[in-house]
Amino acid sequence: MTSSLTLSSSSMPLLTKSLFFMECALKKAHIAYNKGEVPVGAVIVDINNNFKIISSSSNCKESSADPCGHAEILAIRNASSIIGDWRLTGMIIYVTLEPCLMCLAAIKEARLDGVFFAAYDSKGGALSLNYNLYKDKRLNHNFFVVGGIRSFESAKLLSDFFRAKRQNK
Repeated sequence: MTSSLTLSSSSMPLLTKSLFFMECALKKAHIAYNKGEVPVGAVIVDINNNFKIISSSSNCKESSADPCGHAEILAIRNASSIIGDWRLTGMIIYVTLEPCLMCLAAIKEARLDGVFFAAYDSKGGALSLNYNLYKDKRLNHNFFVVGGIRSFESAKLLSDFFRAKRQNK
């Protein structure tokens, strides 16, 4: 799903922008929640084009029966299709949950400039599990990672989702 949403003030502090874009990712996570998917949302933003949202997605692993149906992967695929290039340089991704190893590798392969994520994932998050692909100098692309943006809202949504799933069994 695409959006032509752009923040008009390029002088707005990055933290303020990050809160805004994480809110957009949280909205995608709520969509996943309402569809019975693990509530994770992702938004890709072109930082060289006045912080325009290029792509957004939410998890659809269950409905698509696709183990690669993670919000990050789908947002990357969509952004690449939109711009006609697999290289997403000059873009950053906002995601509501710490990326898993597969998603972190896809972020590296897509050449994204950085990742902002909300909630940490001690059981499946690549960084929490000490897979630091983003700063491994042996690899041909490095990027920045910032965690904990709007983490409470994301963690609560995830907790509510899994609590409801357990109660429905």
